[in-house]
Amino acid sequence: MGCCSSASSVAQSSKREWKPLEDRSCTDIPWLLLFILFCIGMGFICGFSVATGAAARLVSGYDSYGNICGQKNAKLEAIPNSGMDHTHRKYVFFLDPCNLDLINRKIKSVALCVTACPRQELKTLSDVQKFAEMNGSALCSYNLKPSEYTTSSKASVLCPKLPVPASAPIPFFHRCAPVNISCYAKFAEALITFVSDNSVLHRLISGVMTSKEIILGLCLLSLVLSMILMVIIRYISRVLVWILTILVILGSLGGTGVLWWLYAKQRRSPKETVIPEQLQIAEDNLRALLIYAISATVFTVILFLIMLVMRKRVALTIALFHVAGKVFIHLPLLVFQPFWTFFALVLFWAYWIMTLLFLGTAGSAVQNEQGFVEFRVSGPLQYMWWYHVVGLIWISEFILACQQMTVAGAVVTYYFTRDKRNLPFTPILASVNRLIRYHLGTVAKGSFIITLVKIPRMILMYMHSQLKGKENACARCVLKSCICCLWCLEKCLNYLNQNAYTATAINSTNFCTSAKDAFVILVENALRVAAINTVGDFMLFLGKVLIVCSTGLAGIMLLNYQQDYTVWVLPLIIVCLFAFLVAHCFLSIYEMVVDVLFLCFAIDTKYNDGSPGREFYMDKVLMEFVENSRKAMREAGKGGVADARELKPMVGGDEEVAGLQEFHFHFLSLSVFTDCTSSGEAVVVCITQGVLLFLFVCLPITWVAEFLSQLKPPSVKVS
Repeated sequence: MGCCSSASSVAQSSKREWKPLEDRSCTDIPWLLLFILFCIGMGFICGFSVATGAAARLVSGYDSYGNICGQKNAKLEAIPNSGMDHTHRKYVFFLDPCNLDLINRKIKSVALCVTACPRQELKTLSDVQKFAEMNGSALCSYNLKPSEYTTSSKASVLCPKLPVPASAPIPFFHRCAPVNISCYAKFAEALITFVSDNSVLHRLISGVMTSKEIILGLCLLSLVLSMILMVIIRYISRVLVWILTILVILGSLGGTGVLWWLYAKQRRSPKETVIPEQLQIAEDNLRALLIYAISATVFTVILFLIMLVMRKRVALTIALFHVAGKVFIHLPLLVFQPFWTFFALVLFWAYWIMTLLFLGTAGSAVQNEQGFVEFRVSGPLQYMWWYHVVGLIWISEFILACQQMTVAGAVVTYYFTRDKRNLPFTPILASVNRLIRYHLGTVAKGSFIITLVKIPRMILMYMHSQLKGKENACARCVLKSCICCLWCLEKCLNYLNQNAYTATAINSTNFCTSAKDAFVILVENALRVAAINTVGDFMLFLGKVLIVCSTGLAGIMLLNYQQDYTVWVLPLIIVCLFAFLVAHCFLSIYEMVVDVLFLCFAIDTKYNDGSPGREFYMDKVLMEFVENSRKAMREAGKGGVADARELKPMVGGDEEVAGLQEFHFHFLSLSVFTDCTSSGEAVVVCITQGVLLFLFVCLPITWVAEFLSQLKPPSVKVS
């Protein structure tokens, strides 16, 4: 089951013929057992955190003396104010809720159990005293009576910080949380590093809160547009490339023009009529419009250049897109795959977060330096959260890999079924059944490999965030280079894993054998892979851009009506990011289908030639592509003058190699330009993902393809 095998097994595997959907057997069983044991360990962590009383402390909350709110408590040794009866005090109240510990991610404040949360702002100690007398909810320390709030000299220390913000209990968790979200501006500053002015952050947050209905509506619009695009793709796949190209050109030009028009209109608007409170908001919006307009202009120019380079390399991509459209017609449940995957991920993430919260309140009561109670886990069990974090990554990758295997199995069933009327009633469910019965071990192994790469990258990213502003430019570049190298490795492994799952769905072989077989096929078709992954992925990227542009344009028009009283920079960014994520979730399924179809097509053309007994499995559209390629090569061999740049096989085409090199040159120039403009210092060009992707992915593919083109004879015998 391992990756290492003897020479004889390698020779046998090289001679083995591909037999789609035959000889089904279980694969990578040891890895399935290891994954099950790991999940049992995750269950043990959850059970331990619940068994140690963490559930009650999490849901009901506890004060700074170890008393759980809403119940009677036992006395803790050497802890003052412990063992109190809080049956009628069901809510946790913090004396200074806005005092946050950014390092430990917690509130640095004394916590008390109270009867009710203050629904209105209390500006003086008299207001605090009146609130206690009217509602029976004492907001000061247990040692201070309500009658002493205005007379005691200790009231400034034992009572909440004034003014006391209006708060409301968090549903199900009985904590009094400030209603005004800007209370946590300091914490948001630590997350949003480009904001250095509190007033700016407050305006941004107020803009989000004011526009929350518009944000939700635009997010729903992006979801609807993504589903509509998936449905349309099924029926217009043959002309999809050109339609997307035209729409993106019009959308990018229209969006850029609207941004410049709004900027010019707002700049010409008289400022004398604007009240002083709204003047800063208007200036922020004007600056944001200028930045958006310049960015949109640069993006549009770059988009045009890339489309100009790639316009003639779309023949096989169009054929695969057309077959992919047929796949979605025969397998309509593929459209709903993102929903099932998202639902599974949400369930697991909810379980993971709840267990993490349990862990945060588990353990024994310990008195800290300030004399308050904290719950800490001692001994080896204190490292359980590391295990829990690894579980988050591995199981999340496992769920995503299950989606890839399910899609691959369904598409393989479609491709290698000659008579489409003999397809299973629900190929998706049949693929899920094969996954559960035979291939969970393979999925566990592939997801574990991704986890091994992702964990070091996340550790380096955490180190980079902690050292930000403390390290020199050279150290920052080295750290970013390591992060980007791991990112490139992760992307390459993800692509190889997906093709390995396809090979497993075809031959029912273990992960390493499938990965080796798929890698051999991909290397033999290096330039086809390059063309599909540049042209095809770029076309799907245009689809994502179309959805983002449409949602962003709608957001600009709607938010423009609120420009007088809210800053809509952050709302528009949130909407565009959500639109891109939604579009990516849906179109990634289409991308998977195209990649699986390509591997099946490459296998089909390698082991079959259309002769009796070795008939092609491929669709008529792909067969036409093969026949056109043969015809073009025959004419080229006879000295014909026909322009067969699109129809030549990708391997061995010098023009395709030159075309890809031309594309890579533009890609590298764009990457360096982006790196220069985004680096902290103008003199330091830090290597980022684009440059590393060019150096370690694009260039090797081109070199391998050129090497194969030199080995391949110039003319091919046509049967």
